Amino acid sequence: MGFFDFFTEEIAIDLGTANTLVIHNDKVVVDSPSIVARDIMTGKIIAVGKEAAMMQGKTHENIKTIRPLKDGVIADFDASEKMISMFIKDIPALKKRLFAPALRMVICIPSGITEVEMRAVKESAERVNGKEVYLIHEPMAAAIGIGVDIMQPKGNMIVDIGGGTTEIAVIALGGIVCDKSVKIAGDVFTNDIIYYMRTQHNLYVGERTAEKIKIQIGAATEDLELPPEEMNVQGRDLLTGKPKQVQISFREMAKALDKSILRIEDAVMETLSQTPPELAADIYNTGIYLAGGGSMLRGLDKRLSQKTDLPVYIAEDPLRAVVRGTGITLKNLNRYKSILIK
Repeated sequence: MGFFDFFTEEIAIDLGTANTLVIHNDKVVVDSPSIVARDIMTGKIIAVGKEAAMMQGKTHENIKTIRPLKDGVIADFDASEKMISMFIKDIPALKKRLFAPALRMVICIPSGITEVEMRAVKESAERVNGKEVYLIHEPMAAAIGIGVDIMQPKGNMIVDIGGGTTEIAVIALGGIVCDKSVKIAGDVFTNDIIYYMRTQHNLYVGERTAEKIKIQIGAATEDLELPPEEMNVQGRDLLTGKPKQVQISFREMAKALDKSILRIEDAVMETLSQTPPELAADIYNTGIYLAGGGSMLRGLDKRLSQKTDLPVYIAEDPLRAVVRGTGITLKNLNRYKSILIK
């Protein structure tokens, strides 16, 4: 503990395509959608997070809402940097500080990320005063967040379904033995719903509405034990151009999402087929762990379980599993030194 440690604050960030979460002092202090609203005339950022999400799909030509992260990586460098710095300024404990403190950060990244994309994340962090920046792979962070002891010589399989990517990894001895990252996740599910509503009901709905449908009645299979009630959806009729409302059920959503879920199943099967035999034996006993917002899709655990003949467990509070794991890593930097990318 040096003198300068007094001026250093530690934060853990889960920089997600859909949501960004920040942990400071073991508490989740920021949990906001990764959206930025920008004034086109001045180029200034007028809102980030929840405020910007409210504007999504409702802006006029001078305001544009941007999602700076696409498929789990930074697509708009400038907007993402502003977003991170505004989120950090929002942390209650840091608002009281006179000087902007130096930051020790652990940020999680998708496992299929390239060197260039990694550098983009790192540079963004350094520009917001990050003095020590560590990166951790998402499936790793998810495993730690779920409570799996990753240092054991024992295989565990994690499927983390986020907004932009689905990360599938087999972890043993503090390393990723085999992994697969597919760009099918929450955002693709939302687009599937928009497409389905257009083709089946001639109804044009926006992203926010499709997201709402996914959360309220989204399902991965048609035989659910506790089916959700039917839902009324409003949008624009493509034939007449008038606003209209239709009623849809979870069965339709299961049809709409079927193709994308099949591709996730295939990716899981492919990862299982590449797993070394000793680890496959472990996975047979421990099962598969699901994390990320996409794992909350009704019936998905059941469907994966039928496909793989393995028990499938959903993490408690799956939305925060990754950021919890990142926070635990931050607290025990020495223990997890080997899995972090400096």
